[in-house]
Amino acid sequence: MPEQSPTPKRRRRGRLFRFSSALVVLLAVAGYLVVQYVTGGRGGPGCKVVSGKDDGQEYEFTQEQAMNAATIAAVGTGRGMPERAVTIALATALQESQLVNIKHGDLDSLGLFQQRPSQGWGTKKEILDPTYAAGVFYEHLSKVSDYQKLPLTVAAQRVQRSGYPEAYAKHEADATLLSAALTGQAAATLTCQGLPDTTRTATGPDAVRTALVRDFGREVLKETGAEVTGESVSGATSKSKTKTKATPTPSASATGGKSTVTLPVRSGSTRTGWQLAHWAVANSSELHIERVSYAGREWAAGSANDPWHSTRTQAAGGVRIVTEEQAGQ
Repeated sequence: MPEQSPTPKRRRRGRLFRFSSALVVLLAVAGYLVVQYVTGGRGGPGCKVVSGKDDGQEYEFTQEQAMNAATIAAVGTGRGMPERAVTIALATALQESQLVNIKHGDLDSLGLFQQRPSQGWGTKKEILDPTYAAGVFYEHLSKVSDYQKLPLTVAAQRVQRSGYPEAYAKHEADATLLSAALTGQAAATLTCQGLPDTTRTATGPDAVRTALVRDFGREVLKETGAEVTGESVSGATSKSKTKTKATPTPSASATGGKSTVTLPVRSGSTRTGWQLAHWAVANSSELHIERVSYAGREWAAGSANDPWHSTRTQAAGGVRIVTEEQAGQ
């Protein structure tokens, strides 16, 4: 029996199937390219935190997530909250937003913690500010009686009032790793690729200082002081050794070159030093930070999968941050 020719209806179905298949492939390729762009083209998420106990635990995440996590940790310690509070906050943000500052959610929920303007958490603009969102979370957490002794999911739920109260528990292990690194408890455990975010225009010492104040509070520069050196493209060096005020002041760095911000760390404050060092790594993409060194160890941009290596070229007793100056600043 001769084979029948496809009917017009069958031909349309065939074309629709081929078009759908091509669209799926195109979307997959586009998704892959987006991931490659975001992660620096290396197929990885951009940042990694490992356990300081050599037990093989690790968590991989994006530079955006790292920056938001560092803000949450800095706000917590800036308020004098214990590491447990930071762990609870990070686990909550992992569940609510995956540490991404999203502008949508259930009903009018927004931001890292999916807080609702209609429930008195603040205005939309405030909630979409990670520093504010973290601060108001800690404000509510501090009112939970004995929250440090409660199971993480119970403490988080008493703040969030979520419809899925058990969901926070699954993020506790990852949040614990992040908290240990970002509060400085675990040394040299956070790395990022640190590829520069070309959409950002604020770089150099002033941008570093502004970001420090944004996350840690206005007292951070009073406590650490700062020494700034600027190296021009030709290699000439200028120095400014005056202590900064709480409000960031212009630096003496050279236009178009590289500048170094050194944050002195008092003797016996190693944990503070590692928090500042890890914070700088987490913010390296946004602030165009090329190298961070502290306590004989150094991180360099482009080394997300490499551990902090030993170095002798650092300011004694301080966190040394080398940042790129954009031309025209």
